[in-house]
Amino acid sequence: MLPEWPAGTVAVLSTAGPHAIPVSTAVRAGDRAIHFALAHKRDSLARLREEPRCALTILAAGVAVTAYGSAGVVDADDRVSYLRLEVESVEDHDQPTFSLDEGVRWHWTDERAEAGDAEVRAALQRL
Repeated sequence: MLPEWPAGTVAVLSTAGPHAIPVSTAVRAGDRAIHFALAHKRDSLARLREEPRCALTILAAGVAVTAYGSAGVVDADDRVSYLRLEVESVEDHDQPTFSLDEGVRWHWTDERAEAGDAEVRAALQRL
């Protein structure tokens, strides 16, 4: 089962290659699904079309998990493709010897990019 994590948490998407990129749009879509968006120009999007098996590592305050499964495009607009990761298994990296206090901290430095991100997040919530 997937844990909850804060909106805007930076996750790491790993695709065939191996190839890993940061993703800031991952949204929990139930116990076994995650929605996220990728720009059309991303190599990771092309990789997922060829080989949908992937992993998404989520690191936030109190959360350290990797979700394994297959991802595919469920919708798109002029800027991004919206994907759904069907989670087959979740590896919890929690250990009794440490505590994750917080994840990566970031913010938008461009108002248009911030507005576009808000639109993408709203679309992901509607999926």
